[in-house]
Amino acid sequence: MNTKPSILDRGMAKICDLCPVCRYARYRQDGAVFDFVKKVEQVNCPFCKAYERLHGKKAHEKRV
Repeated sequence: MNTKPSILDRGMAKICDLCPVCRYARYRQDGAVFDFVKKVEQVNCPFCKAYERLHGKKAHEKRV
């Protein structure tokens, strides 16, 4: 089911986009921070979940 992201999803995804921890994980793709984001984003972080809904990628995946 593909639904259009809500305004709330867009705002929360923007927070993830600007998050220094998630940004580091996206650009470095290795290390403890990358592993932390990979494990936390699925379970605890609503901003990472919104990022995934909006962009169709996990918060730790490299953006092209």
